[in-house]
Amino acid sequence: MDPIDEAIIVCVQRNARATYAEIGRAANLSASSAKRRLDRLVAIGSIRGFTAIVDPQVLAWRTEAFVEVYCRANPTPAELGCALGDIPEVVEACTVSGAADAVVHVLAENITHLEQAIQRIRSAAPVERTESVIVLSRLIERPRT
Repeated sequence: MDPIDEAIIVCVQRNARATYAEIGRAANLSASSAKRRLDRLVAIGSIRGFTAIVDPQVLAWRTEAFVEVYCRANPTPAELGCALGDIPEVVEACTVSGAADAVVHVLAENITHLEQAIQRIRSAAPVERTESVIVLSRLIERPRT
């Protein structure tokens, strides 16, 4: 990974739909060189995919919670990720140190929808129990780059 690759990655992280010309400008390359470099980064797995980030407000999902997940036995992070991955309200999940096995960030339309999502989390194969906290207001929110 050299500075040119890093510039390409930063550019597509900011805008996954950037044109090759835009990527090239960001990395001081021609559009065709930027395409070759980007294709190589994808081929070697440095870039695993491109995505759209949807504002949850557009979906009217304004109810937010953090759910601590406690598991039976000792599932691998991959097993737990697979179990939670099909629940659309789960927007982020992390394994953590401490008593809980994972913390899951959940977005829902309202409390009823949140309760249904938490029930689906509880029904996931390795999950034994959960503890939830509902977000009242966001104090700081910084974009990730």
